[in-house]
Amino acid sequence: KLPDTIGVVAISMILSIVILAAGRISNGFSNTIVSLAHSIDFSKTLLDVMLGFLLFAGALHFDYQKLKEQRLPVFILSTLGVVISAGVFGILFWLTTQLLHLNTPLIYCFLFGALISPTDPIAVGAILKKSKIPPRIHTIISGESLFNDGLGLVMFVILLNIADQSQTNYSLIEIAKLFAREVLGGVCIGLILGYAAHRLIESITDFQTILLISIALVLGVADIASQFHASIPLAAVTAGLCVGNKSLDKTNVARQFLNRIWQLLDEVLNTILFVMIGLQLVIMPFLRHYWLIGCLSIIIILTARLISVTFPVIFLLRKVNFSNLSILTWAGLRGGISIAMALSLPNSPYREIILSSCYFIVIFSIIVQGLTLNKLVEKLVKVKSPTPKKS
Repeated sequence: KLPDTIGVVAISMILSIVILAAGRISNGFSNTIVSLAHSIDFSKTLLDVMLGFLLFAGALHFDYQKLKEQRLPVFILSTLGVVISAGVFGILFWLTTQLLHLNTPLIYCFLFGALISPTDPIAVGAILKKSKIPPRIHTIISGESLFNDGLGLVMFVILLNIADQSQTNYSLIEIAKLFAREVLGGVCIGLILGYAAHRLIESITDFQTILLISIALVLGVADIASQFHASIPLAAVTAGLCVGNKSLDKTNVARQFLNRIWQLLDEVLNTILFVMIGLQLVIMPFLRHYWLIGCLSIIIILTARLISVTFPVIFLLRKVNFSNLSILTWAGLRGGISIAMALSLPNSPYREIILSSCYFIVIFSIIVQGLTLNKLVEKLVKVKSPTPKKS
């Protein structure tokens, strides 16, 4: 009776544990499965292949008018909120590693903060789909998750190059250029190709051709964005918003069928992704060495998330609504994108610490936060709602 996403992750994790346990009895069977898991480049498969399709499908069904109404909180949380979260997480994680005598350099702690701070649009979309979160907060959380990857990726690239002493440190001008190329470049590519696809779809009634145009759009966005070193996530999201809010006319059967096909593709790719997340346990046997820092990282990321949403909310509203802050904090889910970025880290003495802690956070986020989100919302909304007066 688990939700689909959470059930898939839980089952694949149990399967991973069974495989690892079987390795103690039959090395041949375990080695075969582990070799198969190693042969799949999770980071490349997700970031270069699946991500564009998943984000395009998510943006295709997103209500642009609702996003427009909440554009200010979405913008602030996806920019300032990410920076605050990465900074707070980096400092707290560094202090924790010092207490545990793991002695991780501060720059690597900030690097970890950059890859774990952006909320995951795939995990958020999958789990919030059947949640009971109030519509306004639902739009803010979903919109934030769609757009915060751009800044998170820029911070990740800059800090990774600073951590690698063979690379030259970035100047402020170079950072501004990188940000413009990644963020503005991604948005521009998505707008241009999305508008072109919209015009083509508007002039065609044949379903097969419309479907092929949408698939070609996603592949084209990913390829061109990678050629110009722009943000593929932002390009895919922008293109999806252009096509979804302009071309999916409810009176047109072919375009509505396109909508349903992309919903199906979204479900299938989500299932594959969350199976892959669970099976990552097979190729990370070193997790057992870092279980304590992994558990403490969960507390650290929740603290960083709470602080990162509190300051923007106070700035916007000049007041604090503890119910909304609690929902915003608990619904800030992490997923496969963070694991993919952690796996892309070059070999160093600190890679396993970051990767282990990232995996602990993601699994806790998907299973524990995902399972308890509706209960938290029901409790807070019930407390917040006034008791009706008796006549």
